[in-house]
Amino acid sequence: MRHNRSSEDYLETILLLSQKLPVVRSVDIAAELNFSKPSVSVAMKHLREKECIEVSPSGFITLTGKGMQIASSVYEKHQVLSDWLVSLGVDPTIAAEDACEMEHQISDESFQAMKKYIKDHSPSQEGAVGK
Repeated sequence: MRHNRSSEDYLETILLLSQKLPVVRSVDIAAELNFSKPSVSVAMKHLREKECIEVSPSGFITLTGKGMQIASSVYEKHQVLSDWLVSLGVDPTIAAEDACEMEHQISDESFQAMKKYIKDHSPSQEGAVGK
């Protein structure tokens, strides 16, 4: 199932914040993305309705299984695409920006094929046993 770019960005941000903060709150998301608190509040309502997040009575936001699956997929795409572009000689800042655009557009089928190609043709794989 495809999700809109905005919800994917929010879910990816929640994932990344949850890896560096003890708890994630709307204010943390707003600060990270440089969005207004009301905009984040509306987005969190939609993500809750889509059963991608849960919000505790204290306002702590956690990803559901569904939300984690989407966030992890988007983040993996971002990492693979960014690393690949850097390996091609693209400046890391530009690679990260381009990967952010590409991660939302590429189909899962194309991404899996690209990931396999990169893995099979990476310099560290050349001469590897059991490739």
